[in-house]
Amino acid sequence: MNAVDAEVRRLLDEQAIRRAATLYAIGADRRDPAIWTAIMAEEMVLVTPRGRIEGRARVLAALPRLAAAFAATQHRVLNQHHIIDGDDATGETYCVADHMTEAADGARSILSWAIRYQDRLRRIDGRWLFTRRELVLDWEERRAAVPRAAG
Repeated sequence: MNAVDAEVRRLLDEQAIRRAATLYAIGADRRDPAIWTAIMAEEMVLVTPRGRIEGRARVLAALPRLAAAFAATQHRVLNQHHIIDGDDATGETYCVADHMTEAADGARSILSWAIRYQDRLRRIDGRWLFTRRELVLDWEERRAAVPRAAG
């Protein structure tokens, strides 16, 4: 492979890894197990401040708990840096995740997390799949949610 081909391959791999991170965010926000299934290896491990979940099936089972805990979420994927070594990649994905909560009286607030995911991915059958994600919570912020205007 010449230098140009190698650079194109690297760019394509980086884009595919970014797409996996974006789909992870969309899958979380939509609580969609099909999206997560498409980007996670069977041996997926998810590490959060609340604990460690091993195996894709168990990770998928966390989606209903996410839906029960928050009225809505919105994840935004930011900076990324991954090192690709053949069919393996390790790196970091920055994310801001907003979690809407609703009190018994109807008041809503946003719990915003500044996240750095520590990622491991593997190319399996030509697709980059997460094998491990560790959610590192740098800080959080809570603020009131302003009701959406009617109309």
